[in-house]
Formats: sequence, structure tokens, C-alpha cells
Amino acid sequence: MGPRTLTHGLHMQQVAIGIDLGGTQVRAALVDEQGWILARAAEPTDALAGPDRVLAQICGLADGLLAASNPASVVGVGVSAPGPLDTVAGVATDIPTLSGFVDFPLKAELQKRFPFPVDLENDAIAAAIGEWQFGIGKGLDNLVYVTVSTGIGGGVISDGRVVRGRKGMAAHVGHMSVVPNGELCPCGNRGCFEAYGSGPAFARRARIRAMESSGTTIGSDGGAIDSRSIFAAARNGDRLANQLVDEEAEILGRGFTSLIHIFSPDIIVMGGGLSHEFDRLQPGIQGYITQWAMPAFKDVRVMLAALDQNSGLVGAAALAFLTRKGART
Repeated sequence: MGPRTLTHGLHMQQVAIGIDLGGTQVRAALVDEQGWILARAAEPTDALAGPDRVLAQICGLADGLLAASNPASVVGVGVSAPGPLDTVAGVATDIPTLSGFVDFPLKAELQKRFPFPVDLENDAIAAAIGEWQFGIGKGLDNLVYVTVSTGIGGGVISDGRVVRGRKGMAAHVGHMSVVPNGELCPCGNRGCFEAYGSGPAFARRARIRAMESSGTTIGSDGGAIDSRSIFAAARNGDRLANQLVDEEAEILGRGFTSLIHIFSPDIIVMGGGLSHEFDRLQPGIQGYITQWAMPAFKDVRVMLAALDQNSGLVGAAALAFLTRKGART
């Protein structure tokens, strides 16, 4: 299922503004109560320019959408941003991809600039909300969302509620340890799920193994060895590439099995860059769960995120609707 987009009837309905603030792009969308994206805009994040400039980008995109679309009413602004964010205090404690966002009162500063209520959410939790309200998890009370990309992040819906935890920072699932004293993780710890299962970790393993192997096409054309090129080589029958992909599926399966045991979800939802190769990874992931999950958990399915790269954007808007309705989220 691709991005959900409609372009008509905008002036008749209530909308929420969804903002997805990333280290690479700032994206904004007007989203209706059914989760349809009615209008969107994006621009490269001026990541080194500091908070004032980035906030000006957010407001500029939102103002442009509103001016062009003139919706009947705006219920609020939901903002998805990289963590860790203290969403209880509304503070960005330290966003590594954005300069100057250290102990920055992000919610308060945004609220000064918008006449609508502002809600702030960690990006992977926002994506979980998007998939729960409008995506593959619609109608379910229990799901775990895992984004597998440059890092590994997560969000959990349990008993029909968003699991937020202390400071709203729950479900940093990439930082559970899976290998004692293992590889160094960007977080500073060793052996984290992210240090083994992320896209960069997958590519690093491939670079090392390709240097040790004489019979592989990985890197043979002098191009970058990244996730995309490894999957391409696997599709062309490269033995090492297929072995590496199978190992990646096993690593993800191991992490997902732990999450299944902890949260007992109806489904695990996989998003992020590596989810674009879901069809190739899913059998190995599911096979690991079938083999190693406890008997009562073996039937939990891993599903592909339905909203693709829009999970967080739509989830941020969904947050504004849920808050307006007074829903216990």
C-alpha cells in the first residue's frame, strides 16, 4: 500500500497538521480524520543552522500548506522528531542529527509560533500510532512497531494505549543488548540490537566479508557497499549476498522474538529503509520466530508497515486528533 493521498474536499473538513522533523528532511502534511494525506510539502533540513532556523522551516512549510489549501479548521499540530525527546516536558534532550537541540524546549517554542495546540512525539512512537490508527494495525489493541534503517527504533501499542513510559521515552528497542560485550553501538553501549541489525551494521558486515571472499560480486564494480547493493547482488544469485541477507533476517528475528515475549503483540510491524526488502527478509524473520519463540507466541506475524515512509508523518497528525478527542493514548 503506497502513500494515501487525496486532493479534494479540503475546505469541507477538519484536518491536522503532521510534521516529521528528520536530520535529512522536514516534511509537513495536512491529514484528515481517516488518515488521508490531503496536501504535503518538504524541504531539506538545515540541520547545522540551529533550532531557530529549523523551527522557521517547520512553520514555513505549514503556513504554505494552509495558505494553498484553506481547510475549514485545524484541530492541532503533531510533531514527530528523533529522540530521545522528553515529551512530558516537551524538551529535546539531545537530537544527534540536529545542531543545537540539546535541552531545547521544542514544544514550547513551537507553541509560540502556532495558533493551534501542539503535540510532540518521539518519531518511532509516532510511526507506531500511524500504523495503529490508519495502517496495518488498524483495529488491533496490541502491536510493536520497529523501524530498521540507519538505526533501530520502536513504538508500542498495548491494550489499546500508547506505551510512553517515563518522560515519554519508552520503546527504544534498538538499545536492548543482544550480544554480551559485542559491537560498539552509536549510543555508546556494546552489543545493542541496533549495532547488529541496522542498515549500516548490515553493510559493515558485508564489507568485511566481501574482502575475505574471492567469489562474490559485492563491491566488485567499485561502487559503495550498502544495503541496496547487497540485496541487488542477492537477487542476482550472489551466494555471499544471500548468506548475509539470511543472517540479517536471523538477527532481526532474534530481536523481534524478544519483543514478542515482552509485549505479546498481535503483530510486529516493520518499517524503515530495510523494510523495502521485506519480501526477502520476512521468511527468515518469521522462520526464526517459529523456531525460537515460546509455543504460545509462535503464531505472531511480522507485517510490513502500510504507510511506508509516511507512518510518522500520519502518526503525528493522528496524535493531534487523538488529543482533541480526549482519547486515552
